[in-house]
Amino acid sequence: MYRRTTRSIEITVRPMYLEDQSEPASDHYVWAYWVRIENHGHDTVQLRTRHWRITDASGRLQEDHGDGISGEQPVLEPGKAYEYTSLRPLRTPSGIMAGTYEMDAATGERFAVEIPPFSLDSPYQERRLH
Repeated sequence: MYRRTTRSIEITVRPMYLEDQSEPASDHYVWAYWVRIENHGHDTVQLRTRHWRITDASGRLQEDHGDGISGEQPVLEPGKAYEYTSLRPLRTPSGIMAGTYEMDAATGERFAVEIPPFSLDSPYQERRLH
């Protein structure tokens, strides 16, 4: 698992390779990733937007911007958490994802929360020792 805390908002990510949805012969590899967002602070926050940066093993960068996550803009009171699972296909057998969530505090302040970089690894990735 991967974790990062920004301004008392902890993001935990666990990626999982989906063998049954992948087709390596067609350069189609699929991962699910589970995300937990926990508010360890004293203020209520609302997740407004997301920004993902996905880099595959060939160095191709994809960016994903949008409102909320999974069609929602969850409100997190102090001590509360929100979880979701999403999918990410790639044309290579590995990659890296990272990003940010933009949060609004009850005070009206908007701030970015970092999503920890995490690797997307499959059993088809060639390993090399230098």
